[in-house]
Amino acid sequence: MEYKDYYQTLGVEKTATQDDIKKAYRKLVRQYHPDVSKHKDADAKTKEINEAYDVLGDAEKRAAYDELGRGHRPGQGFQPPPDWGTQFDFGGAGADDFFNDLFAHVGRRSRGGAGGRAHAGGGGFQMPGEDIHAAIAIDLRDAYQGATRTISLRVPQQDAQGQVTMQDRTLSVNIPKGVTPGQQLRMRGQGHPGFGGGPAGDLYLEIQLNPDPRYRVEGTHVYQDVPVAPWEAALGASISVQTPSGVVEVTVPPGSQSGRKLRLKGRGIPAKTPGDLYLMLNVVLPPATSDRARELYEAMARDLAFNPRERIGA
Repeated sequence: MEYKDYYQTLGVEKTATQDDIKKAYRKLVRQYHPDVSKHKDADAKTKEINEAYDVLGDAEKRAAYDELGRGHRPGQGFQPPPDWGTQFDFGGAGADDFFNDLFAHVGRRSRGGAGGRAHAGGGGFQMPGEDIHAAIAIDLRDAYQGATRTISLRVPQQDAQGQVTMQDRTLSVNIPKGVTPGQQLRMRGQGHPGFGGGPAGDLYLEIQLNPDPRYRVEGTHVYQDVPVAPWEAALGASISVQTPSGVVEVTVPPGSQSGRKLRLKGRGIPAKTPGDLYLMLNVVLPPATSDRARELYEAMARDLAFNPRERIGA
């Protein structure tokens, strides 16, 4: 089935009051009445107007329509939630009415194909709220240690008259140790409010990492560039490295070159299965800005006779 925008049919905003909707309806009915209108599709237009007002003119139907139609566009394929129609009974609309078809469609699915409408067993109309999906950016250190963050969301709230307004909500979020990029944190009951006493939806927060030029993350594995001096790389050395989990002592093997990868097993993101930390060595040359530095470089050039462009073993 396709979604119909009744607000568009009546030419009103979704925030329109019930009086605004009634005024728009009366104006359009007079405009397109078959007895006075010269519009070639006056009959069909009048039917659309009556259908739209049959829903939007009733506060309960309007609230249900708003909740179900959130995020849908006219003509877009529409699929109501499963078993939703078992919670209410709305009558009075024609067989071609989108809203009436919707209830019959849900009722048929919930009863394995039988016709008719479902009833609420004497209770009022209830519907669970929709889930909210958002993103939260954290530092890599937070993924290692866990953290608490405060976020602000702007979410729709429905008042007693069925009007939908946007309100700010502040939440404290617990970031557990070992989260990874793309992982979603679920906060039960923090989504859109339910209707008629129905349960609220959930809030899903997707973990994103703040950019940090020192690190590259792939799943639970972390890659970190580590600068080393030429003599540390050539002769080997024990160096201290500041990693996301703290300072570690690392042995640089003699004869190391830029790009050499040192693996620290289990030092990646501490997920259920911890990742590894890979230290990527980068040989950094001291600047020849003093006479002594230039002398040393000249001595190396003279004594070592080293040509990095020669193929090894050629």
